[in-house]
Amino acid sequence: MGVRKELKRARQRGDLAARSRPEIVRDGAGTVREVRTAPLAPRPRTGSTADIPFTNAAEDPAAVVLRRERAGTWQPVTAAEFAREVTAVAKGLIAAGLEPGGRVAVMSRTRYEWTLLDFAIWAAGGQTVPVYPTSSAEQVEWIVRDSGAGHVVTETAEHTATVLAGTAGHPGPPRTWQLDTGAIADLTALGRDLPDEEVTKRRTGLTPDTVATICYTSGTTGRPKGCVLTHANLHAEAANTVELLHPVFKAVTGRTASTLLFLPLAHILGRTLQIACLAARIELGHCPSIKPAELRPALRSFRPTFLVGVPYLFEKIHDTGRATAEKLGRGASFDRAHRVAVRFGEAHLARFLGTGKGPGPGLYAAWALYDLLVYRRIRKELGGRTRYAISGGSPLDRDLNLFFYAAGIVVYEGYGLTETTAAATLVPPLAPRPGTVGLPVPGTAVRIADDGEVHIKGGIVFGSYRNDPEATDAVLDDGWFATGDLGSLDEDGYLTITGRKKDLLVTSGGKNVSPAVLEDRLRSRPPVAQCVVVGDNRPFVAALITLDPEAVAHWLAVRRLPADTPMSEVIRDPRMRADVQKAVDHANEAVSRAESIRAFALVEGEFTEENGLLTPSLKVRRQAVATAYAEELEALYAPGR
Repeated sequence: MGVRKELKRARQRGDLAARSRPEIVRDGAGTVREVRTAPLAPRPRTGSTADIPFTNAAEDPAAVVLRRERAGTWQPVTAAEFAREVTAVAKGLIAAGLEPGGRVAVMSRTRYEWTLLDFAIWAAGGQTVPVYPTSSAEQVEWIVRDSGAGHVVTETAEHTATVLAGTAGHPGPPRTWQLDTGAIADLTALGRDLPDEEVTKRRTGLTPDTVATICYTSGTTGRPKGCVLTHANLHAEAANTVELLHPVFKAVTGRTASTLLFLPLAHILGRTLQIACLAARIELGHCPSIKPAELRPALRSFRPTFLVGVPYLFEKIHDTGRATAEKLGRGASFDRAHRVAVRFGEAHLARFLGTGKGPGPGLYAAWALYDLLVYRRIRKELGGRTRYAISGGSPLDRDLNLFFYAAGIVVYEGYGLTETTAAATLVPPLAPRPGTVGLPVPGTAVRIADDGEVHIKGGIVFGSYRNDPEATDAVLDDGWFATGDLGSLDEDGYLTITGRKKDLLVTSGGKNVSPAVLEDRLRSRPPVAQCVVVGDNRPFVAALITLDPEAVAHWLAVRRLPADTPMSEVIRDPRMRADVQKAVDHANEAVSRAESIRAFALVEGEFTEENGLLTPSLKVRRQAVATAYAEELEALYAPGR
């Protein structure tokens, strides 16, 4: 339990514990309606994000700021080397015709070159337009046209073909380079005769209010909207989170902080993470995939001290542990280890927060046993050095959070949107509270409107949607951004998200149901992959559920059933339905009987980006699912069922 002892020691240091005190605002009835935190990093008066590599090179040229995977090893990249590369690519972009304020679209998976291009585009005075690598030609056409991007850098031949197909009808198709065929070398060669001073001139012409990036939302309905974010927005997010977290995490681990970035850099969370790491000189590596089979080897070789991920990652690590135990005939033992972890984590956390006595001798003994048998294997899955993690994107199941806490990895949840430059709230590192998404990021305010909607204000809030003043006016009012999410603030100002306003279901009996709570808990239990909770204008709540292929393969192997058993047979097997019912029961524990799932249908297929049922940020397109599985949905409510 070293991480918790170190956290306790860090908490006892007043300079760390008092870094960000929330200001609570109550209404006349004493209910918490708003919470604010003061900034830890002042708003810059000059300069921009583009300065970071050059500041690092001037202050500590030999510092290792990135590690690049080559031939199976992680090669260091110093501050001086990175600044030189940024300059070389920036010169190439200028030589290629990029004007100050011009836009460059980047369509690639997460890799070293993405970070290099981001800073090179800024150093050349440009604006980055990220494009998800899974985007269709139609989506690329819209983003390039709406943003006005005159240059595009892709990763693969397939991406290039998509861009060419999507922009074929444009009056002036963008100039395109491809990373897999030497884009960086080509740009470097193109700008070789340009003096470095041209880059310096472009870079020093930027201000905090200069537009840095246009990030298109991966919304579940309609065309993506381009969120216009300035260098000041990026600074407010990156600098304040670094000031909040980094001093504490350094005190906890006693090591140079490092992380492996595997989130898509087309998503604002990955972008702000790379900025924060470079600004704080936290060693950063890249992995192009979040798929467990591809990510696990990278984690073992890079051995990060902290991670930023989404609930899917933590769910998969937990599920892999259970599957491994089941193959060894120790599935029941893993389940006991899980229950012990939740009880131990809850008790230990209560003592840390001063609200309980902590684990008794028996519980400590049980934890020590399972630490040898189970928990240390979980730590090994994450590289062996990971002591803390940040989870965002959707709520992490509270029991799963406590499981990792007992395994020696403290997971801090956060909440934010593209419009808030990633995290708007974050669980403070010295006051964890599983089940919530924390307090406002320093310099931010959060309030709850009369209808329960979460509103956010501060330096992280975007200024407008590109070319869409009507949509901008609909969500911005006197600096407050209406998120569309529903939530509540507890007595200490911690925020809990309860669902999306537009997703709220109203049964025919008049019961309001937020599907997010049920769906998040359902997805946290194998063999569930994805799900949609339904019930709007229906007599009861039900669910459409898909099965995880890996979980199904494991389920068949354990029962010695043929590996090629058709999915149509699997979903009808009473034993499988009984296993899924356990996941449904777990979800129902979080709600009242009137809100609980009364029936479910196991459906064939998966919800994916490719079939249009998931957004690139892995959010379910609810209406698309309802249309695709209309027959199964109607069967759930058939008379006499």
